[in-house]
Amino acid sequence: MSEAASYLHPETISRLSRLDLIARLVVEGFITGLHRSPYHGFSVEFSEHRPYMPGDPLRDLDWKAYAKSDRLYVKQYEEETNLKAYLLLDVSGSMDFAAGAPLSKFRYAVSLAAALSYLMLKQRDAVGLLLYHHQTEAYVPPRSVQSHLQVLLKTIDQAQPRSETSMAPAFHDLAERIRRRGLVIVLSDLLDAPDQVLKGLRHFRHLQHEVIVFHLLDPRERDLAFRDQTRFYDLEDPDQTLTTQPWHIQHEYRALMDELIQTYRLGCAEAGIDYALLDTATPFDVALSRYLAQRKKMG
Repeated sequence: MSEAASYLHPETISRLSRLDLIARLVVEGFITGLHRSPYHGFSVEFSEHRPYMPGDPLRDLDWKAYAKSDRLYVKQYEEETNLKAYLLLDVSGSMDFAAGAPLSKFRYAVSLAAALSYLMLKQRDAVGLLLYHHQTEAYVPPRSVQSHLQVLLKTIDQAQPRSETSMAPAFHDLAERIRRRGLVIVLSDLLDAPDQVLKGLRHFRHLQHEVIVFHLLDPRERDLAFRDQTRFYDLEDPDQTLTTQPWHIQHEYRALMDELIQTYRLGCAEAGIDYALLDTATPFDVALSRYLAQRKKMG
C-alpha cells in the first residue's frame, strides 16, 4: 500500500483528532491515489466550468483544465454557479455504534462530511450543513468562501451523537428553507421508519433538488457476526438491553437487514435519488470515487 493510499483508510483517520487535517489528508490522498485531480470532475459536474462555445472570451478559458482533459472549458464566475450543496449529518444516538471497524458510524460520517466540505469549497461551491436527530440540532447556511470551512468544521466537531432518530421532520424543515435548486447529501445509518425517511427524501426531489444518500453501516450491523453471548444496548435508549447468543438469530437478522437495505435502495431509485451503501471499514477513496461515479451517472 502506498503512503498516500494509507491516508484513506479508517485506521489512519481513527488516530487523528483535527478535522481540518483529516479533510486535507483524505482529499489530497484521494488525488494522489488516482494520479489525477478530481477537482476537474467535480467542477464540471457542479457547473464551475462549462464547455467553451464560439464567441466566449478567450481570457475565460481554463488552460489547466484543457491540459488535463484536452477539452476547452470556460470558467464560470461565482454568481454564475448554480450549485448550493447541503450536507445532512445524522447525530442520533445509533450513529455512535462501532464494532467491526476502527471508526464509529458517526466518526466516519464526520470525516466524510469534512472532506466533502473541503473539496467543494476548493471549487468555490457553496456548502451548508444540517445536524439532525429527531429534530434539527444545528443549521449552517451555505456559503462559498474558503473561510467558511472553519465554520463548518467547528460545527461538526462540536456535535455529539445523542437522542432518538426521526429524520423526516428535519428533512421537511430543510426542504422548506431551500429556495434555490441544490444538491442534498445525506450521511446517515437510516435506522428509522423507511416510509417516513423516503417521504422526506422525496420532498427534496419534488422541489427539484438532487439527492445523494450515503447509507453508513458498521459491518457487524449487517452480519451480526459475534462469536460469544452478547449483551446489546439501545444507543438511543440505554435502559433497553438484550442478551442473546447471536448465532441463534443471525439468519433472521441478516434477512431483515437485507430487506431494510433493499427497501431504501429501491425507494431511492424510484425517486431518482442516488443511493450508496457504505460500511465503516470502506476506505475514503472508494467512497469519494463512488460519489463521483454517481454524479456522472446522474448527469
